[in-house]
Amino acid sequence: MAATVKYDEVTAGQEIPAVEYPVHRVNLVMYAGASGDFNPIHWNERFAKSVGLPDVIAHGMFTMAQGGRFVTDWAGDPAAVVDYGVRFSSMVVVPDDDNGAVITVSGVIEEKLEDKRVVVVLTARSGDSRVLSKARAVVQLS
Repeated sequence: MAATVKYDEVTAGQEIPAVEYPVHRVNLVMYAGASGDFNPIHWNERFAKSVGLPDVIAHGMFTMAQGGRFVTDWAGDPAAVVDYGVRFSSMVVVPDDDNGAVITVSGVIEEKLEDKRVVVVLTARSGDSRVLSKARAVVQLS
């Protein structure tokens, strides 16, 4: 399946609208099961606070995955992402309430490359904090 976004229809500087990804404790437990990362800072409030954290925090790779999800949903094909990298800059604190947390991801097409590829720069925030920095993806478009 090829990317549904067409190379000729995008421009450098074009914004990709933000998407909100809700995060609840159950999402972290499911991610722990899938990833094998059962560190209690990701599910046990008492433990997280005992090591100096404000509360349970999302896995860094869970947060990174939401950025990847944003790009693949935009492109229309997971295989269109040919490179993706981030740095973790802040934690996603997930309280034990009905609201949980929200990771908001947006993007900008930074550059059009040869061979119908584009560089997408992502911004990922939770509350007032930027949770990913230097987040970039190279995407192969149709």
